[in-house]
Amino acid sequence: MSLIRALSKELQARSDESLRALFSARPDLISPGVPDFAALAARASGRVSVQRALERLNRPQMQVLETLHLCTNADTGHSASAAMLKKLINGSSLAAIDRLLHSLQELALVHRADPPHGAAPAAAKQRHYLPVGSLKDVIGIYPAGLGRSYTELVRLQPAFAQRVVQLVAELHRSGASISPATTPMEAALSLQHWTATPESLQQILATAPNRTAALLARFGNWAMGAVPQAQRRASVLHESADVGPVDWLLARGLLVPLDAAHVELPHSVGVSLRGGFVIESFSLVPPVPHLGHTSAGLRRNAALGAIAETLRLVGEVLYTVREQPLATLRSGGVGVREMKRLADSLRIDVHEAGVLAEFCAMAGLLRLDVDSSAWVQPPQLEWLALPRQEQWLWLVNAWLASERAPSLVGQPVNAAAPGPAGHRNSAGTTINALSAEAQRPDAPVVRKRVLEILNELTLEAAAPDGQAPALDAAAVLERAEWTQPRMARRFSSLIRGILTEAEMLGLIGSGALSQLGAAIAAEQPDEALGILGEHLPAALQHVLLQADLTAVAPGYLDPELSERLLTMAAAEGQGPATIYRFSVASVRRALDAGQDAAAILDFLRQHSATAIPQPLRYLIEDTAARHSRLRVGAAASFIQSEDEAALLELLNAPAAAGLGLVRIAPTVVLSHAAPRETAQTLRGLGLAPILEEAASAVVRLRRSTPGPSIGRPVYTAPRTAPPEADIDAQLAVLRGDGSRAPGSGAHSPAAAPGSEEAIQLGLETLLKAIRLRQRVVMNVVDSMGNASRETVVPVAVNGGRVRVFDPEKEIERVLSIHRIIDVEATEELFQ
Repeated sequence: MSLIRALSKELQARSDESLRALFSARPDLISPGVPDFAALAARASGRVSVQRALERLNRPQMQVLETLHLCTNADTGHSASAAMLKKLINGSSLAAIDRLLHSLQELALVHRADPPHGAAPAAAKQRHYLPVGSLKDVIGIYPAGLGRSYTELVRLQPAFAQRVVQLVAELHRSGASISPATTPMEAALSLQHWTATPESLQQILATAPNRTAALLARFGNWAMGAVPQAQRRASVLHESADVGPVDWLLARGLLVPLDAAHVELPHSVGVSLRGGFVIESFSLVPPVPHLGHTSAGLRRNAALGAIAETLRLVGEVLYTVREQPLATLRSGGVGVREMKRLADSLRIDVHEAGVLAEFCAMAGLLRLDVDSSAWVQPPQLEWLALPRQEQWLWLVNAWLASERAPSLVGQPVNAAAPGPAGHRNSAGTTINALSAEAQRPDAPVVRKRVLEILNELTLEAAAPDGQAPALDAAAVLERAEWTQPRMARRFSSLIRGILTEAEMLGLIGSGALSQLGAAIAAEQPDEALGILGEHLPAALQHVLLQADLTAVAPGYLDPELSERLLTMAAAEGQGPATIYRFSVASVRRALDAGQDAAAILDFLRQHSATAIPQPLRYLIEDTAARHSRLRVGAAASFIQSEDEAALLELLNAPAAAGLGLVRIAPTVVLSHAAPRETAQTLRGLGLAPILEEAASAVVRLRRSTPGPSIGRPVYTAPRTAPPEADIDAQLAVLRGDGSRAPGSGAHSPAAAPGSEEAIQLGLETLLKAIRLRQRVVMNVVDSMGNASRETVVPVAVNGGRVRVFDPEKEIERVLSIHRIIDVEATEELFQ
């Protein structure tokens, strides 16, 4: 029976509770909905769906599934039971294997099957299983890290097939206990039998050169390795005492050259090296990492300090960008020179400036202006007026939901996103800030899982009162590789950056998960807000003015106070105790912005804990006295409106400061920006300006409804299960699709041409015919819609196309799968 039809029969016999559990674990099976159990089984057997399901399996489940895959053969009906798998998994128990097989069956990754032909009566009473048909394609050619068999290597490696008979003959002449052979397949079977047991392999390796065991140990987790000039070095049977371990192994077929630079450890050799087991180490308990400890007080202070510093720097980023937007490259992203300017203004390194810019962009605090191709601060930004704890939650929610990885900024393109050889960023070899290369669609899922693992390890550590377990990337990655081994590569590429970003946001403090991080990991943002509001120091409203023309901030300043100080003084240093230095140039900058000496002194008097020093007063008054009373500027356009109140409101709008507006009459305002730029800015403020003519410098203003402000980001955890309503609807369709009784799936009607079931059944038939070199009869439709039946031998399936050999015409052709209506296997084999 077809594997898909067998799975359909099993799914139809399940209870509603079992199907609900399946849909919750594999939500893609009902997205979109399926019409019947046959289509459900076809989708559950599909390559993409199986790949997604495998990404959620833990290491013991993957080990059992890979072992089942290696010791079964759907073509011959050779199934396997828990007792058979136990013999191949070191350290396992029959009960554990049974439970894991049941969990895999519940996930529709394996299904019950008849015992193998000729099985003993006792074995026939056991439950036997077969995996879904697409499992081989998903797992790859090296399941459990083991290589392919000698027979498969002979069939797929022509160079090895040409020399394997001679290799076996030379081994036989040298006294090895290996049977001679006359054909490549016989030689492959001889090598397989020669290396079949740990004892025989140990006897072979007894005369091996030094360091051979260490070399073979490198193949413990993966069957392929790199060896220069592998094919040439495997051509001669070396007997000299000074031969190296690589040449010795190649000459005896214990390593098989794949090409000029790579070798493979055959399956039987790998299993024998593992003591006759497919899985050498098996455990149902995740590894417990060795963790350090830090004090709870130090963790809290580090987290709160990081939050305050990040909020301060984000505020400075917004001020700097408002003064001068971040220009983008033609290839996208912000270049290194522009990021260096931002970093210098923030007094931090370029990488940290790039991460902060990414934070601001993912939170909507910066947006890309399509007209100027620069990153600017949007108008009506609510974030600036929020309490500090709500500003923090805004950033955290945006970070959790974003599909960008800020810490990849500055990393090599190929290292951050492995791809085809020679791939380079068009703007250089590193990832630029706010560029497309920092996009990672799986980032939200990985972030959520990292926080969950941090919380799990913290709870498991059960540190004494006043202590907290210190966690690092190695500990988190070790747990991640156990819980989701198929996603280990994604975790390894993102985990260090995620931990760094979490530390900047105060979710981690002094290497330990903070109380805030634990609340966010448990999806309790309100609790996190309460904790932060209770412990985060309030922003200061005063500075200390000193006689050396500086103002010292004794802590984190209110963002509005910090922004006003930056207009009249230059910031120095890092951290909360920032020094603001006054100079002639900085005071002149404030005067150019429209302030006068009295306003500056009044502002300093209100926000200084000390009296204004005489040198500073003289500096401000003298600079103001020399400041020109005449102003010369450019007016590129002017705004005209009969609504004087609207013009007055526009002049006082902070978001319109970049236009350099000057009122010269009750109904006329000058702007130094071009007409189109002025109109675009006014539209961003929610107004509705009109350009009278294409070349005109007149912009008429009329009132409009206020434009939308940037809303607060709300984080929703990535959905791991479909809504209950969708499950109920799908069950109603499945149970109401007909009155077929459970168990009648084998007699279900033929799949409709072009349906998901028909496509999967056709692929299953083609792949089986390829493995068995079997002829098939295909009903093919040409470009004109004419159908014809053809008897061909399928050779390969890839990328939606199938390559076939036509025995009658003796030619090969490539057909699109969507043109194949149906496929029927024949009993005739192609020789």
